[in-house]
Amino acid sequence: MSFTGTFLRFHQFLYERTDGRVGHRLIGVPSLILRTTGRRSGKTRVAVLTYGSDAGSHVVVASNGGQDQPPAWLHNVEAKPAVAVQIGRRRAAATARIVNAGDAEYPRLWRLVNQVNHGRYDAYQRNTMRHIALVVLTPDGSYPPDGTIASATPRWSDANP
Repeated sequence: MSFTGTFLRFHQFLYERTDGRVGHRLIGVPSLILRTTGRRSGKTRVAVLTYGSDAGSHVVVASNGGQDQPPAWLHNVEAKPAVAVQIGRRRAAATARIVNAGDAEYPRLWRLVNQVNHGRYDAYQRNTMRHIALVVLTPDGSYPPDGTIASATPRWSDANP
């Protein structure tokens, strides 16, 4: 495994192990934990992703580091858009909506997240022939100040991930 891959796994480990006390800005950009339901396994899957905020929603990029295949979590949200989002210690159930390159809002959202990630997504797009999708995560409930799960709990059976 590459140094980058090892570091990203360590970042996810710290973010999850500390329940968000460490990890939100560990790599110099804001990151969230996205919990999806595996489209084939039905198991909870976890990804830590850089995000940008837009009108109460969070925008993530299905870049997979510029690889030619999209990340597995994108297939999961295509099959089941009910997800859970954690930012720092705040958690909420959310709905994922995929935004593709031909969609009217794509250029504006791409600029937003690319700026947050210091231009890295433009470099990733140059490395692949596929158009990298964006995913807008819209929380179903509010983020309570005490860090507990919002009034809407995650939509899978294991409500305490």
